[in-house]
Amino acid sequence: MRPATFDAAMRLAIEQAERVKGATYPNPPVGAVILDSAGAVVGVGATEPTGGAHAEVVALRRAGELARGGTAVVTLEPCNHHGRTPPCVDGLLAAGVSRVVYAVADPNPVAAGGSSRLAQSGVAVQAGVLATEVAGGPLREWLHKQRTGLPHVTWKFATSVDGRSAAADGSSQWITSEAARADVHRRRSVVEAIVVGTGTVFFDDPTLTARLPDGSLADRQPLRVVVGEREISSEANVLNDDSHTMVIRTHDPHEVIRALSGRTAVLLEGGPTLAGAFLRAGVIDRILAYVAPILLGGPITAVDDVGVLSIAGAQRWRFDGIEAIGPDVRLSLVPN
Repeated sequence: MRPATFDAAMRLAIEQAERVKGATYPNPPVGAVILDSAGAVVGVGATEPTGGAHAEVVALRRAGELARGGTAVVTLEPCNHHGRTPPCVDGLLAAGVSRVVYAVADPNPVAAGGSSRLAQSGVAVQAGVLATEVAGGPLREWLHKQRTGLPHVTWKFATSVDGRSAAADGSSQWITSEAARADVHRRRSVVEAIVVGTGTVFFDDPTLTARLPDGSLADRQPLRVVVGEREISSEANVLNDDSHTMVIRTHDPHEVIRALSGRTAVLLEGGPTLAGAFLRAGVIDRILAYVAPILLGGPITAVDDVGVLSIAGAQRWRFDGIEAIGPDVRLSLVPN
């Protein structure tokens, strides 16, 4: 049994981690909270950009001497190796904390071992606190990268309640609400690449940028990736100066993934043809569907052929999140 204080502190640590998601690559976005000996929050922190301090160190700095005899609550097991910065375990031991609570064990063998060293040094260690929330939240993409060596690919699309991505005349702006679009822009700002096909560039001429609610560009912009063998116009919006753009002359999703293998989080925003190709190839790790309460009918669906000939051969996914976004619903699905 664990004190409710630990759960509350871990939720605060998750909030801290979410705030820096996308800005810490290649380090994981980690959040940390320091509680004093009475259980009060005396320091919070999150991973700084590459080369900066890890979450535990940031939180300990803010806590100062109040950390002594207290508890460190961290979303990821504290690291035990010397990279660009010293091991976080060193900082925790020097600060004199009496307990460390973390959600997820570090799967990287180079950095792992922090919990064992803490325990050997007399620090009480508790693992697995809100592990599901952390693994499915701020660390989802990073953990996938650690397990597979490949970027985590999320297919995002907007659709009417009857599964149409555009009206019969091809118009699609806007199926979903302003709230849903703002959520998409927030997600764009924390991924490292957005992938579309040449067809999307031809028909929609998107900019593929991450924008703030006031319409201005977000501080972080993803790499824009255009996939396909057709030439695109030099005047296409996707080639403007708002961000960098990569053009990959292929129809093979596996080649696209290999070209982006150095990234951690990739957002697929292509049309039905590209989505179908990625689904057939089995390289989509998550689906985010923004569903609007409208009916469109017509022939334009969110995805084309996925290689399913009968119900028995259907691709099976499961929901791992359902949330109202303004008047719309955001569905999150992962492979079954």
